[in-house]
Amino acid sequence: MNNRYNEVIKKLKNNELIILDGATGSELENRGIEMDNTWCGTASLQKDVLKQIHKDYIAAGAQIITTNTYASSRMILESGGVDDQFEEINLSAINCAIEARNEIERDDVLIAGSLSHQLPYEDAFETQKDKDKFKSKLTPEYLQKNFDEMAMFLANNGCDFILLELMYRPDRMKLIFESAKKTNLPVWAGFSARKSSQSQSIYSLTDDYDLDFKEMISLVKDYDLDAVGIMHCDIDAIEGSIKDLQTVFDCPIMVYPETAVFTFPNYDCKNVISPSDYLIEAKKWKSLGAQVIGGCCGTSVDHIKILKDL
Repeated sequence: MNNRYNEVIKKLKNNELIILDGATGSELENRGIEMDNTWCGTASLQKDVLKQIHKDYIAAGAQIITTNTYASSRMILESGGVDDQFEEINLSAINCAIEARNEIERDDVLIAGSLSHQLPYEDAFETQKDKDKFKSKLTPEYLQKNFDEMAMFLANNGCDFILLELMYRPDRMKLIFESAKKTNLPVWAGFSARKSSQSQSIYSLTDDYDLDFKEMISLVKDYDLDAVGIMHCDIDAIEGSIKDLQTVFDCPIMVYPETAVFTFPNYDCKNVISPSDYLIEAKKWKSLGAQVIGGCCGTSVDHIKILKDL
């Protein structure tokens, strides 16, 4: 662990609030970058725009910025026909964050290496035959190889810690938590949930079946995690998720929800919550015990800037 990371952990232990950045993928689209079959994976090649997003978030008060690597594992890039650019794309993503921190002269800002268990998007395939052919490759061994490669690339190229994002499928979670562990970097985990439309129950984000959120997160409770959180979910799922996280884990809680609607490969941001209303919600999360607050898809620099009033 480096000094800048230790300083953030010290602040968390002193019950201070840490501000995370907002969305990267939807913000790239908002700034004119075209999404493709990798969603925002190849957008990391748009270096000037991506770097500016990171700089804008730092200027807005973010103490942690996240690499645009959520959708750039080799298997996702393969579905977009660009897996041969794995190193170029991911090195650009990491370097844009590092250069933004350097250029704005904020060496205290942490760089979180985003690592997800996201599979290739089904709509990226032109035919059912292509989709079925790719699905046949998705063995545990294949997934582990992909997750390991991505985790080690993040660790070896300058990230301060691994940020597991959108954790909601137990079968993939076990594999990717092992990948993160192999890096020997600190690990934070962001889980995703949904609130039942019939009750107050909180479930894993998957709608393939109803999996109790507390049961899901308990599957990885024995891993060494420096922070855990609820992210990429509707705001109505946050309160119940925070309570479950506090029951299962004894570490700082982070919150960064989704506020836009995704229709592959684009985000509809027309009805995104206003920054002022977002602040009202964020105050509730802080009162419930959240210590790391930021934003996911649909949030912007303005949503992060207003968090200074927490």
